[in-house]
Amino acid sequence: MISTRLITCILIWVSLPFSLAVTAQTAVSVPKKIADSQTELRKFLKSTITKADSFEDRFDAEVWLVDMSGRLTPFIKDPRQRLELLRAVHREASKADLKPDLVLALIEIESRFDNYAISSAGAQGLMQVMPFWKKEIGRPDDNLTDINTNLSYGCRILQFYLQKEKGNWMHALARYNGSYGKYWYPERVMDAWRKRWFVNET
Repeated sequence: MISTRLITCILIWVSLPFSLAVTAQTAVSVPKKIADSQTELRKFLKSTITKADSFEDRFDAEVWLVDMSGRLTPFIKDPRQRLELLRAVHREASKADLKPDLVLALIEIESRFDNYAISSAGAQGLMQVMPFWKKEIGRPDDNLTDINTNLSYGCRILQFYLQKEKGNWMHALARYNGSYGKYWYPERVMDAWRKRWFVNET
């Protein structure tokens, strides 16, 4: 049974202007051909760290947020925090032409939705982004524990690898994790996606 509190939160969120953004950036077209190198990834990140909202229809937003909020409850108890995160995930995933539900699966494996998570290698935040990227793209003051910033970096990095792998999610996820040629990581992400986050769009 969906609580009155959750419905109220969702109605507040979907009533906000969809043009709101945390920071203003300038969009630059993604290069058509992307070489497999840190130089090209740096250029790609620098040109695509942008802000925009992704929901075009209030009803679609409400349906998606209600559905995903229920699935996210085991990880985040507060309904407002869930909705804030879900809006950010949907926005950044959509801007990067990624499926929001797959991004949620990746976050579950990477950090279990802890935006302060830090790995033994120094990767930070929800999508476990390496901090050296901030300097590489000329944004040294970016805070990777900030939800919006971390999602923007992570989604664009994943988009880069997905383009490189011509839409092959298994290969792209392995590259994201730094384990290209091995499949234990992409299998974990895809398993989480099938069990918890999959959305049938037909």
